[in-house]
Amino acid sequence: MKIDEKDLLNSILDSLSRIDYIKPEELPNIDLYMDQVTTFMDAQLATSKRYPEDKVLTKTMINNYAKNNLLPPPVKKKYSKEHLLALIFIYYFKNILSIGDIQAVLNPIMERYFASDINLNLENIYSEVFHLENAEILNLQEDITKKYHTSQKTFLNLDKNIKEEEKNDLQLFSFLCMLSFDVYIKKQLIEKIIDMQTTKNVTTTEKHTKNSEKHMKNFES
Repeated sequence: MKIDEKDLLNSILDSLSRIDYIKPEELPNIDLYMDQVTTFMDAQLATSKRYPEDKVLTKTMINNYAKNNLLPPPVKKKYSKEHLLALIFIYYFKNILSIGDIQAVLNPIMERYFASDINLNLENIYSEVFHLENAEILNLQEDITKKYHTSQKTFLNLDKNIKEEEKNDLQLFSFLCMLSFDVYIKKQLIEKIIDMQTTKNVTTTEKHTKNSEKHMKNFES
């Protein structure tokens, strides 16, 4: 069955335009118990689920994040607004990164800004990062439209015995390959940046340790 080109592209672009994020003002100003956290996240990110029965967040996930030092422990079994912000970041990262890579990205941020009493805190960072969402959606729509039209120019010189439906399937495969390659390259870049930053942090730590040891030896002598 032939997929209508305009319907497919319009459907994709429409789904992109409906992508939303949890705005800071939508976060509750009171601390929540775990059941309330999972209910809130599931409701707010419902449009991102592939199937209606999928769960955005479960108790097991939260416990695993805490076990892997991605999420600070709750206070008296209650989770603050900053816990929710951390969970949102984890939700987006976990689709493309390993737990180890998420730790490398998030842990420095959490250590500096979680429950921070300075002017810059986790909520400020979240607002700064996610307000770029609208502009990025427009960029994605343009890029995906370009990729789609490019894919429609493939397999135009097939044998005349090849059915139109088969040609359409091959063109759709081309489109999926282009999208997949884009994701693959960006994932590679993210991992490279993480590795570079991790190496830099380790080198800095080793340098500080050596300086401290040198200082102690000088002090003892």
